[in-house]
Amino acid sequence: MAPRRLRLGWVAALGLLLALQASAAGEFDPYRVLGVGRSCSQAEIKKAYKRLAREWHPDKNKDPGAEDKFIQISKAYEILSNEEKRANFDRYGDAGESQGYSQHRQFHHFHEGFYFEESFFHFPFNSERRDTSDEKYLLHFSHYINEIVPDSFKKPYLIKITSDWCFSCIHIEPVWKEVAQELEVLGVGIGVVHAGYERRLAHHLGAHSTPSILGLINGKITFFHNAVVRENLRQFVENLLPGNLVEKITDKNYVRFLSNWKKENKPHVLLFDHMPLVPLLYKLTAFAYRDYLSFGYVYVGLRGTEELSSQYNINVYTPTMMIFKEQIDKPADVVQARDMKKQLIDDFLSQNKFLLAARLTNQKLFQELCPVKKSHRQRKHCVVLLTGEGDKFAETYEAFLTFAVANTKDTLRFVHIYNERQPEFADALLRDEEKYRGKSAVVILERRSNAGKVAYKTLEEAWQGSREDNFVLLDLLDQLRTDPGLLSSDTVLTDLNDELAPIFLIRWFYSMLDYISDCWDSLFHNNWREMMPLLSLLFSALFILFGTVIVQAFSDSSDARDSPPPEKEETATKTEKNDTSFSKESNSRIPRKGFVEVTELTDINYNSNLVRLRPGHMNVVLILSNPTKTTLLQKFALEVYTFTGSSSLHFSFLSLDKHREWLEYLLEFAQDAAPIPNQYDKHFLERDYTGYVLALNGHKKYFCLFKPHRSGDEGGTLGAGEDYDSSLHTEARGKSCSPGSRAIKNKLHKLSFWMERLLEGSLQRFYIPSWPALD
Repeated sequence: MAPRRLRLGWVAALGLLLALQASAAGEFDPYRVLGVGRSCSQAEIKKAYKRLAREWHPDKNKDPGAEDKFIQISKAYEILSNEEKRANFDRYGDAGESQGYSQHRQFHHFHEGFYFEESFFHFPFNSERRDTSDEKYLLHFSHYINEIVPDSFKKPYLIKITSDWCFSCIHIEPVWKEVAQELEVLGVGIGVVHAGYERRLAHHLGAHSTPSILGLINGKITFFHNAVVRENLRQFVENLLPGNLVEKITDKNYVRFLSNWKKENKPHVLLFDHMPLVPLLYKLTAFAYRDYLSFGYVYVGLRGTEELSSQYNINVYTPTMMIFKEQIDKPADVVQARDMKKQLIDDFLSQNKFLLAARLTNQKLFQELCPVKKSHRQRKHCVVLLTGEGDKFAETYEAFLTFAVANTKDTLRFVHIYNERQPEFADALLRDEEKYRGKSAVVILERRSNAGKVAYKTLEEAWQGSREDNFVLLDLLDQLRTDPGLLSSDTVLTDLNDELAPIFLIRWFYSMLDYISDCWDSLFHNNWREMMPLLSLLFSALFILFGTVIVQAFSDSSDARDSPPPEKEETATKTEKNDTSFSKESNSRIPRKGFVEVTELTDINYNSNLVRLRPGHMNVVLILSNPTKTTLLQKFALEVYTFTGSSSLHFSFLSLDKHREWLEYLLEFAQDAAPIPNQYDKHFLERDYTGYVLALNGHKKYFCLFKPHRSGDEGGTLGAGEDYDSSLHTEARGKSCSPGSRAIKNKLHKLSFWMERLLEGSLQRFYIPSWPALD
């Protein structure tokens, strides 16, 4: 009797489990998410998706749940737009996506022929019930790509990969919570990725098991392989940081360290503390401000630092931070505190990021020191000393520095520049006048736009640093407060040369060292998934080398066997006589410079040129219309000609007259690239997208966007939601040499610079769930 009751109990339990499974599978209903019926057509599904995607896009909807809702909408469309997945869902309630991590928060467990689900047990180690402290650290794919990776160049990130039904995750939870709270206060970024909900992000990070802990710094991922204890995690974060961030300072080297301000063009920071090792907080601070400041650490308890502590009157029992600028005998600013907090250090350093009269060495520094005015009250002027290098100009620079120290204000910035290193900048302001040749000059300027437009006023005479020069400059600055029109001249400045950038070979060498060290670390820990790229590279190199040797050997023997006998002198003479006529004929057959093979993107080659494009390949597509076709294609060929040597780039053009709806669908995923259409907007269908260029990655399903250059705005590009002048579109139907034709060509101005950024991988990427049909 008992065995029979036991069998009945097992059958009842199995029936309950199957019912629970069916209810769990029905939790996600793509039809309900899109608000369509089961008998709807693909056109209705597409229409509903576009409407909901516009409404719930996280960039346009500020609702806290907009991102999750948008993910559900994309997932529903991905299922229903695919006939096979839709059929599977209609039959079984599942789209058939069982690979990798589960997307529907289910954990399948098989034991002795029975099938269980996590939702049946409701154990307390479910991630939603276990601990809510991880919720504020949860990462999504778009958030990671657009925010976390760029921010990793300012601070390192410690990221945990977890999932439901993970006993090891429960085991490390107390240690992780303690370390996360401790490191976050110091300035380390904390992130948590749930592998069950963020399968795409977990795969992107290379996390193939849970729990996993990794570090992210400068966009580079490093896995943690040791025991999960507090000391190991702190040491792991510290090892992520570069080793040369902080220099140990003693009585022997402090003068050399502080004197490097001129060579490095940075203020120098000294921290005096009684700790023998550099605190992690100070290393993290040095990493965050490494582009602006150089850092040194003085261990006051060490023999050999007495002179240094005595000269600057250091209290050995209180941590002290000093900033030195152009003068090394006394600090420009000092802060002391028994407990140095991150907020205190950040406030102190952010106010002292630049020298009193910094040298302009790159465009980024110029933009930070001399920002573009946003309003009349925020107007800032830059006083620029254009001088030379060497002892000949030392006296004039010292006089300018003295004037800058005495007249420092929030609305004024004093900078200097070397004419020999930035000749285009100097020529644009001095206009190659003889009276400034071989001498120093002072210019007061105000940046008017990010395109390089400035208004300026040059002192009438060369700068000698005399008392009269000081009075003249001071008088001009006083007049400038009440009369902004004093800056009567204007010009357009080109971007400054990066004087401190390392040469290409050095950067390549360091990149190779980093890659080799990463591969060695992967080999040491037997991580064969990470070793596959290196092994593939080695075998490919050996195969190419071996193949080259074989082909060369056969080609040499065939050339020696088939080489024709030498021609007679008479034949050579005849050839020389006809050389001129032959060269003319051959030159007419040689393709002209700027010739690029550009194919039209149609429904016939759409799959091969985009949807099924090989991994690593991109299709650069120019948007044009029939009237602008010839003009834009000629300009497009000239701009991209230098990039045709890359076998991974393909070039196409798309007719706006035929495929406008396809383009507008793609632009909806770009931030503010295409405004939400208004049914009452009469000009919406006339919006001019000619000149737009899209770099499409068919394999990874993202694109980069180039917006056309706008005439009248030097160096600028179209802003969000702006339309290019539609009159140019009409004028192009007339003469090709008309001003409208030239304006159409100007749409692709600076496309070559955009292509360089595309190859560097520094452009913003816009991801889409799937490629739409071209028709």
